[in-house]
Amino acid sequence: MESKKFAIIVAGGSGSRMNSETPKQFLPLGEKTIIEHTIQKFLDHDAGLQLVVVIPEDHEDLWKSLTEDITENERLTLTCGGETRYHSVSNGLKCIEANEGDLVAIHDAVRPLFSNDLIERCYVAASQNGNAIPATALVETIRKIGPNGSVWVDRGDYRAIQTPQTFQYGIIKDAYNQSFIDTFTDDASVVEAMGVKVNLVEGERNNIKITTQEDLKLARLLILS
Repeated sequence: MESKKFAIIVAGGSGSRMNSETPKQFLPLGEKTIIEHTIQKFLDHDAGLQLVVVIPEDHEDLWKSLTEDITENERLTLTCGGETRYHSVSNGLKCIEANEGDLVAIHDAVRPLFSNDLIERCYVAASQNGNAIPATALVETIRKIGPNGSVWVDRGDYRAIQTPQTFQYGIIKDAYNQSFIDTFTDDASVVEAMGVKVNLVEGERNNIKITTQEDLKLARLLILS
């Protein structure tokens, strides 16, 4: 039996680093808001895919201001976030009724420029290997900061991690039954703490996380290209 596909979109950001009163995921990007672009990518990927969107409770009025094609979509469930990203994802997982081998993609709402190919690549790899974490090679020289200054390190030994991080449901469900610790910075780190090997897949350089005004300017250029 073919695995069902789910996606959890985590939209817990504020506008602090944007110097904006509007939370960054609700800022306009072309004719839609950032979060609407992100949601629509998943809706368009597969007609049977079920989405859970996680937002802070005090963002519900902003959510209601979005187009009804999003807010009233029968394939979408809205739930409230928690104290940290870990707790928000945990809340999202509670909204999913899935079998062990079904697939769950977890994605940042403020990464709207990913492609359908990336979604498919992650679902396929997670189906085969248990999980799939998109990553890109570093292009800049990097240095490691230590007590005596900085030292050169080989950038080839490092990768920049992105979302959608995608998992078989049985794995991600068990991972989020662990108690929270500060090193849980993304879903891969939660799964890895359980002793599960993390499998990297090729990410996309345009799949930027919009957190600053500079990021937003770049995203507006990319979406027009």
